[in-house]
Amino acid sequence: MISDIFKGIRKLKEVSINYVYTPYAKLIFYLNGVKFASNLTVYGFLKVIVTRRGKVVVGKNVTVNSGNNHNIIGRQQKTIFWVEGLLTIGDNVGMSSTAIICNHSIAIGDNVTIGGNSVIYDTDFHSLVPEIRLNKSIDKLNAKSGKVTIKDNVFIGAHSTILKGVTIGFNSVVGACSVVTRDIPDNEIWAGNPAQFIKSVQI
Repeated sequence: MISDIFKGIRKLKEVSINYVYTPYAKLIFYLNGVKFASNLTVYGFLKVIVTRRGKVVVGKNVTVNSGNNHNIIGRQQKTIFWVEGLLTIGDNVGMSSTAIICNHSIAIGDNVTIGGNSVIYDTDFHSLVPEIRLNKSIDKLNAKSGKVTIKDNVFIGAHSTILKGVTIGFNSVVGACSVVTRDIPDNEIWAGNPAQFIKSVQI
């Protein structure tokens, strides 16, 4: 009996606060200059930073889970969008506790699923030269960057890392906990660190 009451209160709380998340996310997007469709759905609070030269375009039917209680597979961080370049997200995209750091250009296609706690980086963040890293004023300026392209119908498994300059082809799958350092062709499954070809997707 007490358990039923507790579960009922918990459910009521979840349902009530769910009405807050999406309007709040839309407000944060609007204040950051993000262009988005009206049917955006967000569970949890986002962290969004778009610089003055950054641009973000979000397509239709995008769903975002963020933080505690909305990514129950673990590592319940907020979903983060940090954009200094151009970030485009297509239609019917879903992501959960994802960090997207766009210094240059990231393009995510339609019908893409990004598993919990995955990250997408289009920059190295720091120079590869030790002497340059010691000088913080020029370190970031010398970091290498490269466009990331994730094409339609891609599935990225949980806890994966997508690094700069890679393209993930149509219908391809990235296994959980993978680190993608080079291009993945269409219709293939890759996994590992660094990610390698496993087998073809059966179409």
